[in-house]
Amino acid sequence: MGRTVPTYRLHTESIINDWIDYRRALREKDREVFDELMYKARLHSSAGSYTAHLDPVATMFLSILLELQKEVRRLKVERGGEGA
Repeated sequence: MGRTVPTYRLHTESIINDWIDYRRALREKDREVFDELMYKARLHSSAGSYTAHLDPVATMFLSILLELQKEVRRLKVERGGEGA
């Protein structure tokens, strides 16, 4: 039988699990922010599946940055349309 290649989603969860000790060491408020960032990484798992040849950590960080940029844009629009 051939070997099964783990999915990007499985890679993502594995990477998040690798950071579990770091998460535990954070203060409670920082843990909440950490969890929000990991949620943002999970949001783009479908797109990440198409980049199987890339480092999954880099893809996770790009997914987080994409979500943060969307938040920046939303806040700019709420402030009065700057740079929307």
